[in-house]
Amino acid sequence: MSEIKAIRTDDGGIEVTAAGYRLTVAPDGVGARLATGPGYPLDLQLPGALDRTDARDETLSVDPPRLAEGPVPRITITRRSTAWSAAETRIDCTPEGPEFTWSVTGSGRLDEASLLALRSALPGRGTGLRPSGHDWRTLFTPNPGPPRRLLRGAGGSAVIGASGDARPGRGHWFFTPAPLCFALTTEAYPDEADPGTATDADWLTLGLGAPVRDLTFTEAAYVPSDQGFHLRLSYEGHTPVDGTYRTPALLLAPGHPDPYTGLRAHRAWLEANGWAPPADRADAAPAWWTEPMFCGWGAQMARARDTGRPAPALSTQQEYDAHLGHLERHGLVPGTVVIDDKWQESYGTWHPDRAKWPDLPGWIGDRHERGQKVLLWWRAWSTEGVPDEWCVRTPDGHPVAIDPTHPKARDLLADSVAGMLAPGGLDADGLKIDFTADTPSGHNLAAHGPGWGIALLYDLLAVIHAAAKAAKPDALVITHTPHPAFAGVTDMIRLNDMLRLDDPDPYAPVIPQMRYRAAVTAASCPQLPVDTDDWCTPDREQWRAYAAMKTGLGVPALYHSTHLDRTGEPLDDDDYAALRLQWAHWRAGGEKTG
Repeated sequence: MSEIKAIRTDDGGIEVTAAGYRLTVAPDGVGARLATGPGYPLDLQLPGALDRTDARDETLSVDPPRLAEGPVPRITITRRSTAWSAAETRIDCTPEGPEFTWSVTGSGRLDEASLLALRSALPGRGTGLRPSGHDWRTLFTPNPGPPRRLLRGAGGSAVIGASGDARPGRGHWFFTPAPLCFALTTEAYPDEADPGTATDADWLTLGLGAPVRDLTFTEAAYVPSDQGFHLRLSYEGHTPVDGTYRTPALLLAPGHPDPYTGLRAHRAWLEANGWAPPADRADAAPAWWTEPMFCGWGAQMARARDTGRPAPALSTQQEYDAHLGHLERHGLVPGTVVIDDKWQESYGTWHPDRAKWPDLPGWIGDRHERGQKVLLWWRAWSTEGVPDEWCVRTPDGHPVAIDPTHPKARDLLADSVAGMLAPGGLDADGLKIDFTADTPSGHNLAAHGPGWGIALLYDLLAVIHAAAKAAKPDALVITHTPHPAFAGVTDMIRLNDMLRLDDPDPYAPVIPQMRYRAAVTAASCPQLPVDTDDWCTPDREQWRAYAAMKTGLGVPALYHSTHLDRTGEPLDDDDYAALRLQWAHWRAGGEKTG
């Protein structure tokens, strides 16, 4: 460990010098300057603001900073709050960077936490919200948003969390959750620049860490302002405080040559604190997990284009036999078949729709005899077929999501997974879990037990993953949750849809976007294979280009059998030949860098 020096300055402040940064805390304890290189230092507002649902947390006074010397110097600052009986900012000056936590004492329910900000009621000091100051030019978020944007200006906003959808301002649903780590630099890059080539050795990461079940907020937002910023955690009144509460740690870590290096360091920090499982697997993943896969959603959508019927209505035994038969006649036999939306009677349970699948266990058995595995698509959070009282509900009793804190809901989830995967049930081999972004969000929703936000999603997936392994030890559970802690409740990360089709102009180059998502996943969950996805591409030219590069990102996934759904362009003999060659190379031990 490199030596870290902490001294009292002549004016009563504190100065900490480490290999990669210098932190100077003002004598009044309100602000600090963080210098990390030749650029403009950050002006940090230290008190924070942890609002209750019934009271804003404004700072009435701040005490001078206290210093506890040691290998990791600790600076403590106490303040008087309008919402809490006591409040404190703690800064541990680690070799990686200063690590901040904020604590409050009292009783109430957390609404929002504003970190690196001050809501001032200090006399004569300028009242109101005061964010921290910066001279950043470029912001990186590991949570995909508009597919054209890989980077964004530091004056833009960004959200990482467990909730989102296709509506304006909520399109951050591709990864739920991504790693809770933003990266910023003083260099300017265009939005479409490849983050992997943005190597200026001066990226600073802002990473949040805690035990995953303490992540009881729905989202962490980077909130920009005029030459300023702060972070906002949305607890929505579902985290009670009765005594002392401490926020997740926020590590400001400088000196990364690019954002992905910063993500790898963030994962290592989580692992070192026991907040994420080790990246090195204790056992080898089953070989079949990385077999080329066929998922029927793209083919269903193409048939919907042809027939005018809804795509979920085309998840049928007859349709899948036709798709797989066509591929087999062209020499393509996927090792894994994913039956997509909607094969079951109701989303919330496991019983097949017999009008669509007259004998799903028999069909799966036939695929097993062919040496293939079968995964079932499953919609997270669905209430369809679930008793209302087992769900998260609105104040008037309307169900919005199955509630993994309710014992009977947990039993239903476990029983459903057993029904889908156990030999006495459907005998499928795993699950493709979708719509994790439907994680409930709202102050007035009611759950049976504790836990909310990211923690609630983790609880849901923990029940499903454990039940899957109990039914079949080698079951494969696919999610789009590349937060390092979620590597304990998922087996493969899906890169998710290529485009946001509800955007006014949804079409964008897909290769840079998917390469970026794969790089985020590789940095955050290197122990997990990647499902490269295959839907939806703007046209055949881009589909071909992406298909050709998939094995450099992860497991090759094919969603189409005869033609593309958006344009109707057919797959031709050259396409099938290219896929045959790719799959053969992959199976022979070709590049597997997912």
